[in-house]
Amino acid sequence: MSVAFPLPPGSTVGILGGGQLGRMLALAAARLGLDVVVLTPDEGSPASRVVKRTIVADYADPAALKALAEASDVITYEFENVPAAVVATLKDLGAHVAPGGEALRVAQDRVEEKTFLNAASAPTVAFAPIDQAADVETALAALGAPALLKTRREGYDGKGQTWVRQAGDGAAAFASVGEAPSILEARAAFTRELSVIAARGRDGELATYPVSENIHENGVLRTTIAPARVTPALQAEAERISREILTRLDYVGVMGIELFEIEDGRLLVNEIAPRVHNTGHWTQDGCEVDQFELHIRAVAGWPLGDTRPKVGVEMTNLLGDEANDWLAIAGEPNARLHLYGKGAPRPGRKMGHVNRVRPLEG
Repeated sequence: MSVAFPLPPGSTVGILGGGQLGRMLALAAARLGLDVVVLTPDEGSPASRVVKRTIVADYADPAALKALAEASDVITYEFENVPAAVVATLKDLGAHVAPGGEALRVAQDRVEEKTFLNAASAPTVAFAPIDQAADVETALAALGAPALLKTRREGYDGKGQTWVRQAGDGAAAFASVGEAPSILEARAAFTRELSVIAARGRDGELATYPVSENIHENGVLRTTIAPARVTPALQAEAERISREILTRLDYVGVMGIELFEIEDGRLLVNEIAPRVHNTGHWTQDGCEVDQFELHIRAVAGWPLGDTRPKVGVEMTNLLGDEANDWLAIAGEPNARLHLYGKGAPRPGRKMGHVNRVRPLEG
């Protein structure tokens, strides 16, 4: 289909995925006068409540993909496990998809991801591919114990991974991840977990938010503090890393880049997410243009806008029945509540988040 960028107001953005990220992308698009169509396999998804149209079907459904392509001027996605074949099908139908398939290919396989990152001058921990239990023992001897075993594909919020504490534990560890193709990663001696949210426009324009500090519990993000207390040199290094990654991928859209600050002060890349990211939720109340609007601007070919912070923010994920405290949170003068419109809370389920704002530190 013939589409001219930048897309004017009244154009339609298609989104693969109807979860909370899709919902917040749709709300940002609406502010810019853009309509949204969502393709999701789930009835009553969070995004479906705020969009012009929802197509409920499997992501690989040919008729659904054709309907999405015909309804959309540009298509994006809210999660990185979209099958590569889906993006290929959409492109064959003449659709414009951003970010592109190369970013998906890299991000969907942890061995491919770390290989790409090191080639892009974005250092990572040492690693080894794992195809069978015996590989774990061989790699552990080279990388040292303990080391982290992760499935090469999928897995999030601590799922699909386990620590290998000592020699001899390889078979049990490999069994615990379903004997799936995996990666063994050397332990990172980090002092804290950081991240940077960056974007690249259709014309190559780059934008980066300040680095944030992230606190995880049981593999799930609990709190993000932004801007993090970092040196100008560390901020500059995070920006250099993001610039290398996005440029080499010819990327269009927002990317989340998870980082380790290790004991000697260097940054290592943990992983990349070719989408808007949980550690960027603070930007909704901390910046002139938040990560969701930034992503929509990028894929629609608009100028990226101002990513400088206006205030400091502490973002806290609301898990399970913590969202039931909405009334008390709404009464806090410095709290900005974001609920996702999900059904019944389950333990550990992300139901929303709260941004607590404070003056910027001098």
